[in-house]
Amino acid sequence: MIARPPLAVPLAALVAFLALMALVVGGWGPLDRLDVAVSDRLREYGTSRPGLIDVIRVATDIAATIPFVAAGVVATVGLLLRRHRREAYLCAWVTALIPVLWGLMHWGLHRPRPPEGFVFVDSNGFPSGHTSHAASAALVAVLLLWPHLARRGRALVVTAAAALAVFVGATRVILLAHWPADVLGGWLLALAVVPLAARAVEGRRANYGRE
Repeated sequence: MIARPPLAVPLAALVAFLALMALVVGGWGPLDRLDVAVSDRLREYGTSRPGLIDVIRVATDIAATIPFVAAGVVATVGLLLRRHRREAYLCAWVTALIPVLWGLMHWGLHRPRPPEGFVFVDSNGFPSGHTSHAASAALVAVLLLWPHLARRGRALVVTAAAALAVFVGATRVILLAHWPADVLGGWLLALAVVPLAARAVEGRRANYGRE
């Protein structure tokens, strides 16, 4: 069984994501100035704390593409072996869709990353792939576990999932690997795609039940 958030949630996230993307591509002044102001402050902060930056460089890679895909494949296979087919389909779809979607946008949208960051990444930056991965994995975990937990368990899972998504997003901004708007885009992308994928998988089951 997979939890399905109200359709309004992913639709609102999708609208917000598209609006943000339009502002980013259009170079909207207030957003650009905010990105630059936050990143400049974090450059000063990180320069004075090289040890912390070294730790964050390692920690941020828990949400890199290879760990994300590897974890998705393992989860998909494990669920299939336990005959949880719908849950496995959700993991498979998210594992495939999220890297493809942000990858296409990195390829098609001109969005330079912050200059002189604490990590070097030679690609466009909107949306943040690491953030998209972390938020997507967190959302999948919430949707899969929600129907099987009592109130306290749900609160713990949601808290842990939100902490993971926020932590990874924060590492990308602190390392100057992304502008804050890129990280916000990663969160919104996950919030749009994962619930829609869950509704599609569960909708398929409902259709089969009527046949």
